Amino acid sequence: MTPSHLTVSTTDGITTLSLNRPDKRNALSLPLMLELTEALQAVGRSAARGVILAANGPVFSAGHNFADMAGASLAQARELFAVCTRMMDTLQALPQPVIARVHALATAAGCQLVATCDLAIAADTAAFALPGGKAGLFCHTPLVAVARHIGRKRALELAMTGDAIDAATAADWGLINRAVPPDQLEAATLDLIQRATRGSTESKAMGKQAYYRQMELAQPQAYALASEIMAAGALTPDAQEGIAAFLEKRPARYR
Repeated sequence: MTPSHLTVSTTDGITTLSLNRPDKRNALSLPLMLELTEALQAVGRSAARGVILAANGPVFSAGHNFADMAGASLAQARELFAVCTRMMDTLQALPQPVIARVHALATAAGCQLVATCDLAIAADTAAFALPGGKAGLFCHTPLVAVARHIGRKRALELAMTGDAIDAATAADWGLINRAVPPDQLEAATLDLIQRATRGSTESKAMGKQAYYRQMELAQPQAYALASEIMAAGALTPDAQEGIAAFLEKRPARYR
């Protein structure tokens, strides 16, 4: 596939996927979502250690493309949001850590996309909003991802008012990891994804997938799941190599 809605590059094991419809404010149109899902699946099968999700142009993403919804039937609207959900699920199912590099405004499903990434760094000039609260279509699906990071009261404030919050507030609320000056955004993003991809890639993949599974469980079930996965993980070659390297006081040599 030759991307028409994205740019894709890989440097030193880190793949950067950039939304590339600046004239459309990087709206998540149906073709863009299908292309991003396919690109994520390809990265998941690759030898990449980590993924940066970025965007080109003056806006990170304005959310869903309203042109896809204008005059749509119920079946067409259902399919649109099913495609969006598959894209979000694919992102979290990747074995690699994924970090959002947010240089500008992210609204509605664009904000959802940031919230769905494992990590996120934003320029301190960026902003985040769920604007449906002051319009005609409530941000139901974006709220699923956003509320899982910032809590009920703050999520409902965003969703009901539709007001934007700045990057410093987004960091304080837990929507992103941190906000940095724009000229430091690329370096800060690269630094975090490099630190997040150290060690065993197999162990990291197990850890990411187990994290999302246990977060949806009550604490007893979460411990049961995590304990079983950690016990199995302790027997893997990379875990045994890490243990041996620690005991022998030498650098680990992971597969």
